[in-house]
Amino acid sequence: MYVQKARAALDPFVRRLSDIGANLPARPWVSIWTRPRATMRTILETHHGRLVLPLAMLGGFAAVLNNASFRNMGDSSSVPHIFLVSAMAGPVAGLIGLYIGGALLAWTGRWLNGEATGRDVRAVLAWSNIPLIWGLLLWIPELMLFGKEMFTRETPRLDASLFLAITFLGFTAVGFVLTVWTIIIFIQCLAEAQRFSIGKTLGNIVVAVLAVLIPIGVIAAIIDGIFR
Repeated sequence: MYVQKARAALDPFVRRLSDIGANLPARPWVSIWTRPRATMRTILETHHGRLVLPLAMLGGFAAVLNNASFRNMGDSSSVPHIFLVSAMAGPVAGLIGLYIGGALLAWTGRWLNGEATGRDVRAVLAWSNIPLIWGLLLWIPELMLFGKEMFTRETPRLDASLFLAITFLGFTAVGFVLTVWTIIIFIQCLAEAQRFSIGKTLGNIVVAVLAVLIPIGVIAAIIDGIFR
């Protein structure tokens, strides 16, 4: 039942991806894993805005679903409810992150003489979600094997079965690798879009984060001073 609900939620996105993907460079879903810079350059030069919104929405769905598992949301919610909330909130969060992150990284990148526009960075953010999106396929066997224990703090079935415990650790390791590879692809693709070295790209990211955190810290300090 859970798998059917997940497939029903993803079907519209999959159809959209298939329609648009036919006009993309040959197998970008595969080449971006091993040749992220070359793949991103091809995307930016020939198919600039293709799939950006669907990929951002799917990436947001995957991120919210993973976060629900990490935060043990199953302790207070059913699995269908978790998937429903993730399917509703994830795409919205993905789009918000796409536009805010794209504008912020392009803006701070210009301080470092970067070449990427906001549109370029949005393409980077969207396509760097590819590992997380592929990771959605793991939810099918995980739900079949572990059920609600994917989302709960207490895991009696896993604790009682050595096979399930080892299998769960294997899936966790694969998920960790996908997360790390997502970060690597993002850095490489942003470097290509900005025409930066990796070191300068990391500087771009740090400056963008500070551009958000410093104003928040100042506002929090002012509010704290007023009400103290």
